[in-house]
Amino acid sequence: MSVKRKSAIVLQGVFDASIFDALKRRKIKEAFVLEGRPGLEAAKQSSRELLKRKIRPTLIADNMAGFLFYKNLVREVWVSCQYADRKGALCQIGGLILGVLGKKHNVPVYAYPNGSKVKLLGSSRELAFFNGVKVAPRGVPGYVPLAEWVPSKYITKVYNGKGIS
Repeated sequence: MSVKRKSAIVLQGVFDASIFDALKRRKIKEAFVLEGRPGLEAAKQSSRELLKRKIRPTLIADNMAGFLFYKNLVREVWVSCQYADRKGALCQIGGLILGVLGKKHNVPVYAYPNGSKVKLLGSSRELAFFNGVKVAPRGVPGYVPLAEWVPSKYITKVYNGKGIS
C-alpha cells in the first residue's frame, strides 16, 4: 500500500454494511484495518466487507495505529461502539487510544454504534495463546479488557446509519 499524506482511513472494530457502503459511495479506494485481538473478528469481517466493495484493506496490528498518525498519514478514523451518547461511547478496546491520537493530530474520529454487546473482560487464555500457539510462559496471568469508555471530547461525530450526525 502506498499511502500519501493524510489519505488513510482507519477502521477499528466490527461494523455493519452501512459503513462499508458509505465508504464505497465516497469512492474510498483503500483502508487500514486494525486486527481486533484477541479474536481477530475485526480483521476478518472488515477485510471481507471491504473486498466485496472493491476497497483494498491493509491489515495492521492494533498497536501500529500510532505510527500512521506519527507519519501524518491518517485522514479519518472509524471506531465501532456498543453505545454512544452526548458523554461518549462504549467502544471495543483500542477506541480510546485512537480517539486520543485523533484529537492530538486533528484527525476526525467517527463512532458507529453497532448495537452489539461487547464483553467487558476476556480470559487470560485468549491472550496467552495466539492461533492455538502458546505465547506466554505458564503461570503468567493476562489482563484482557475488551471494552472501554471513550469520552465525547475524543469523538468528532456519531454515525447514525443515514449519514454522519
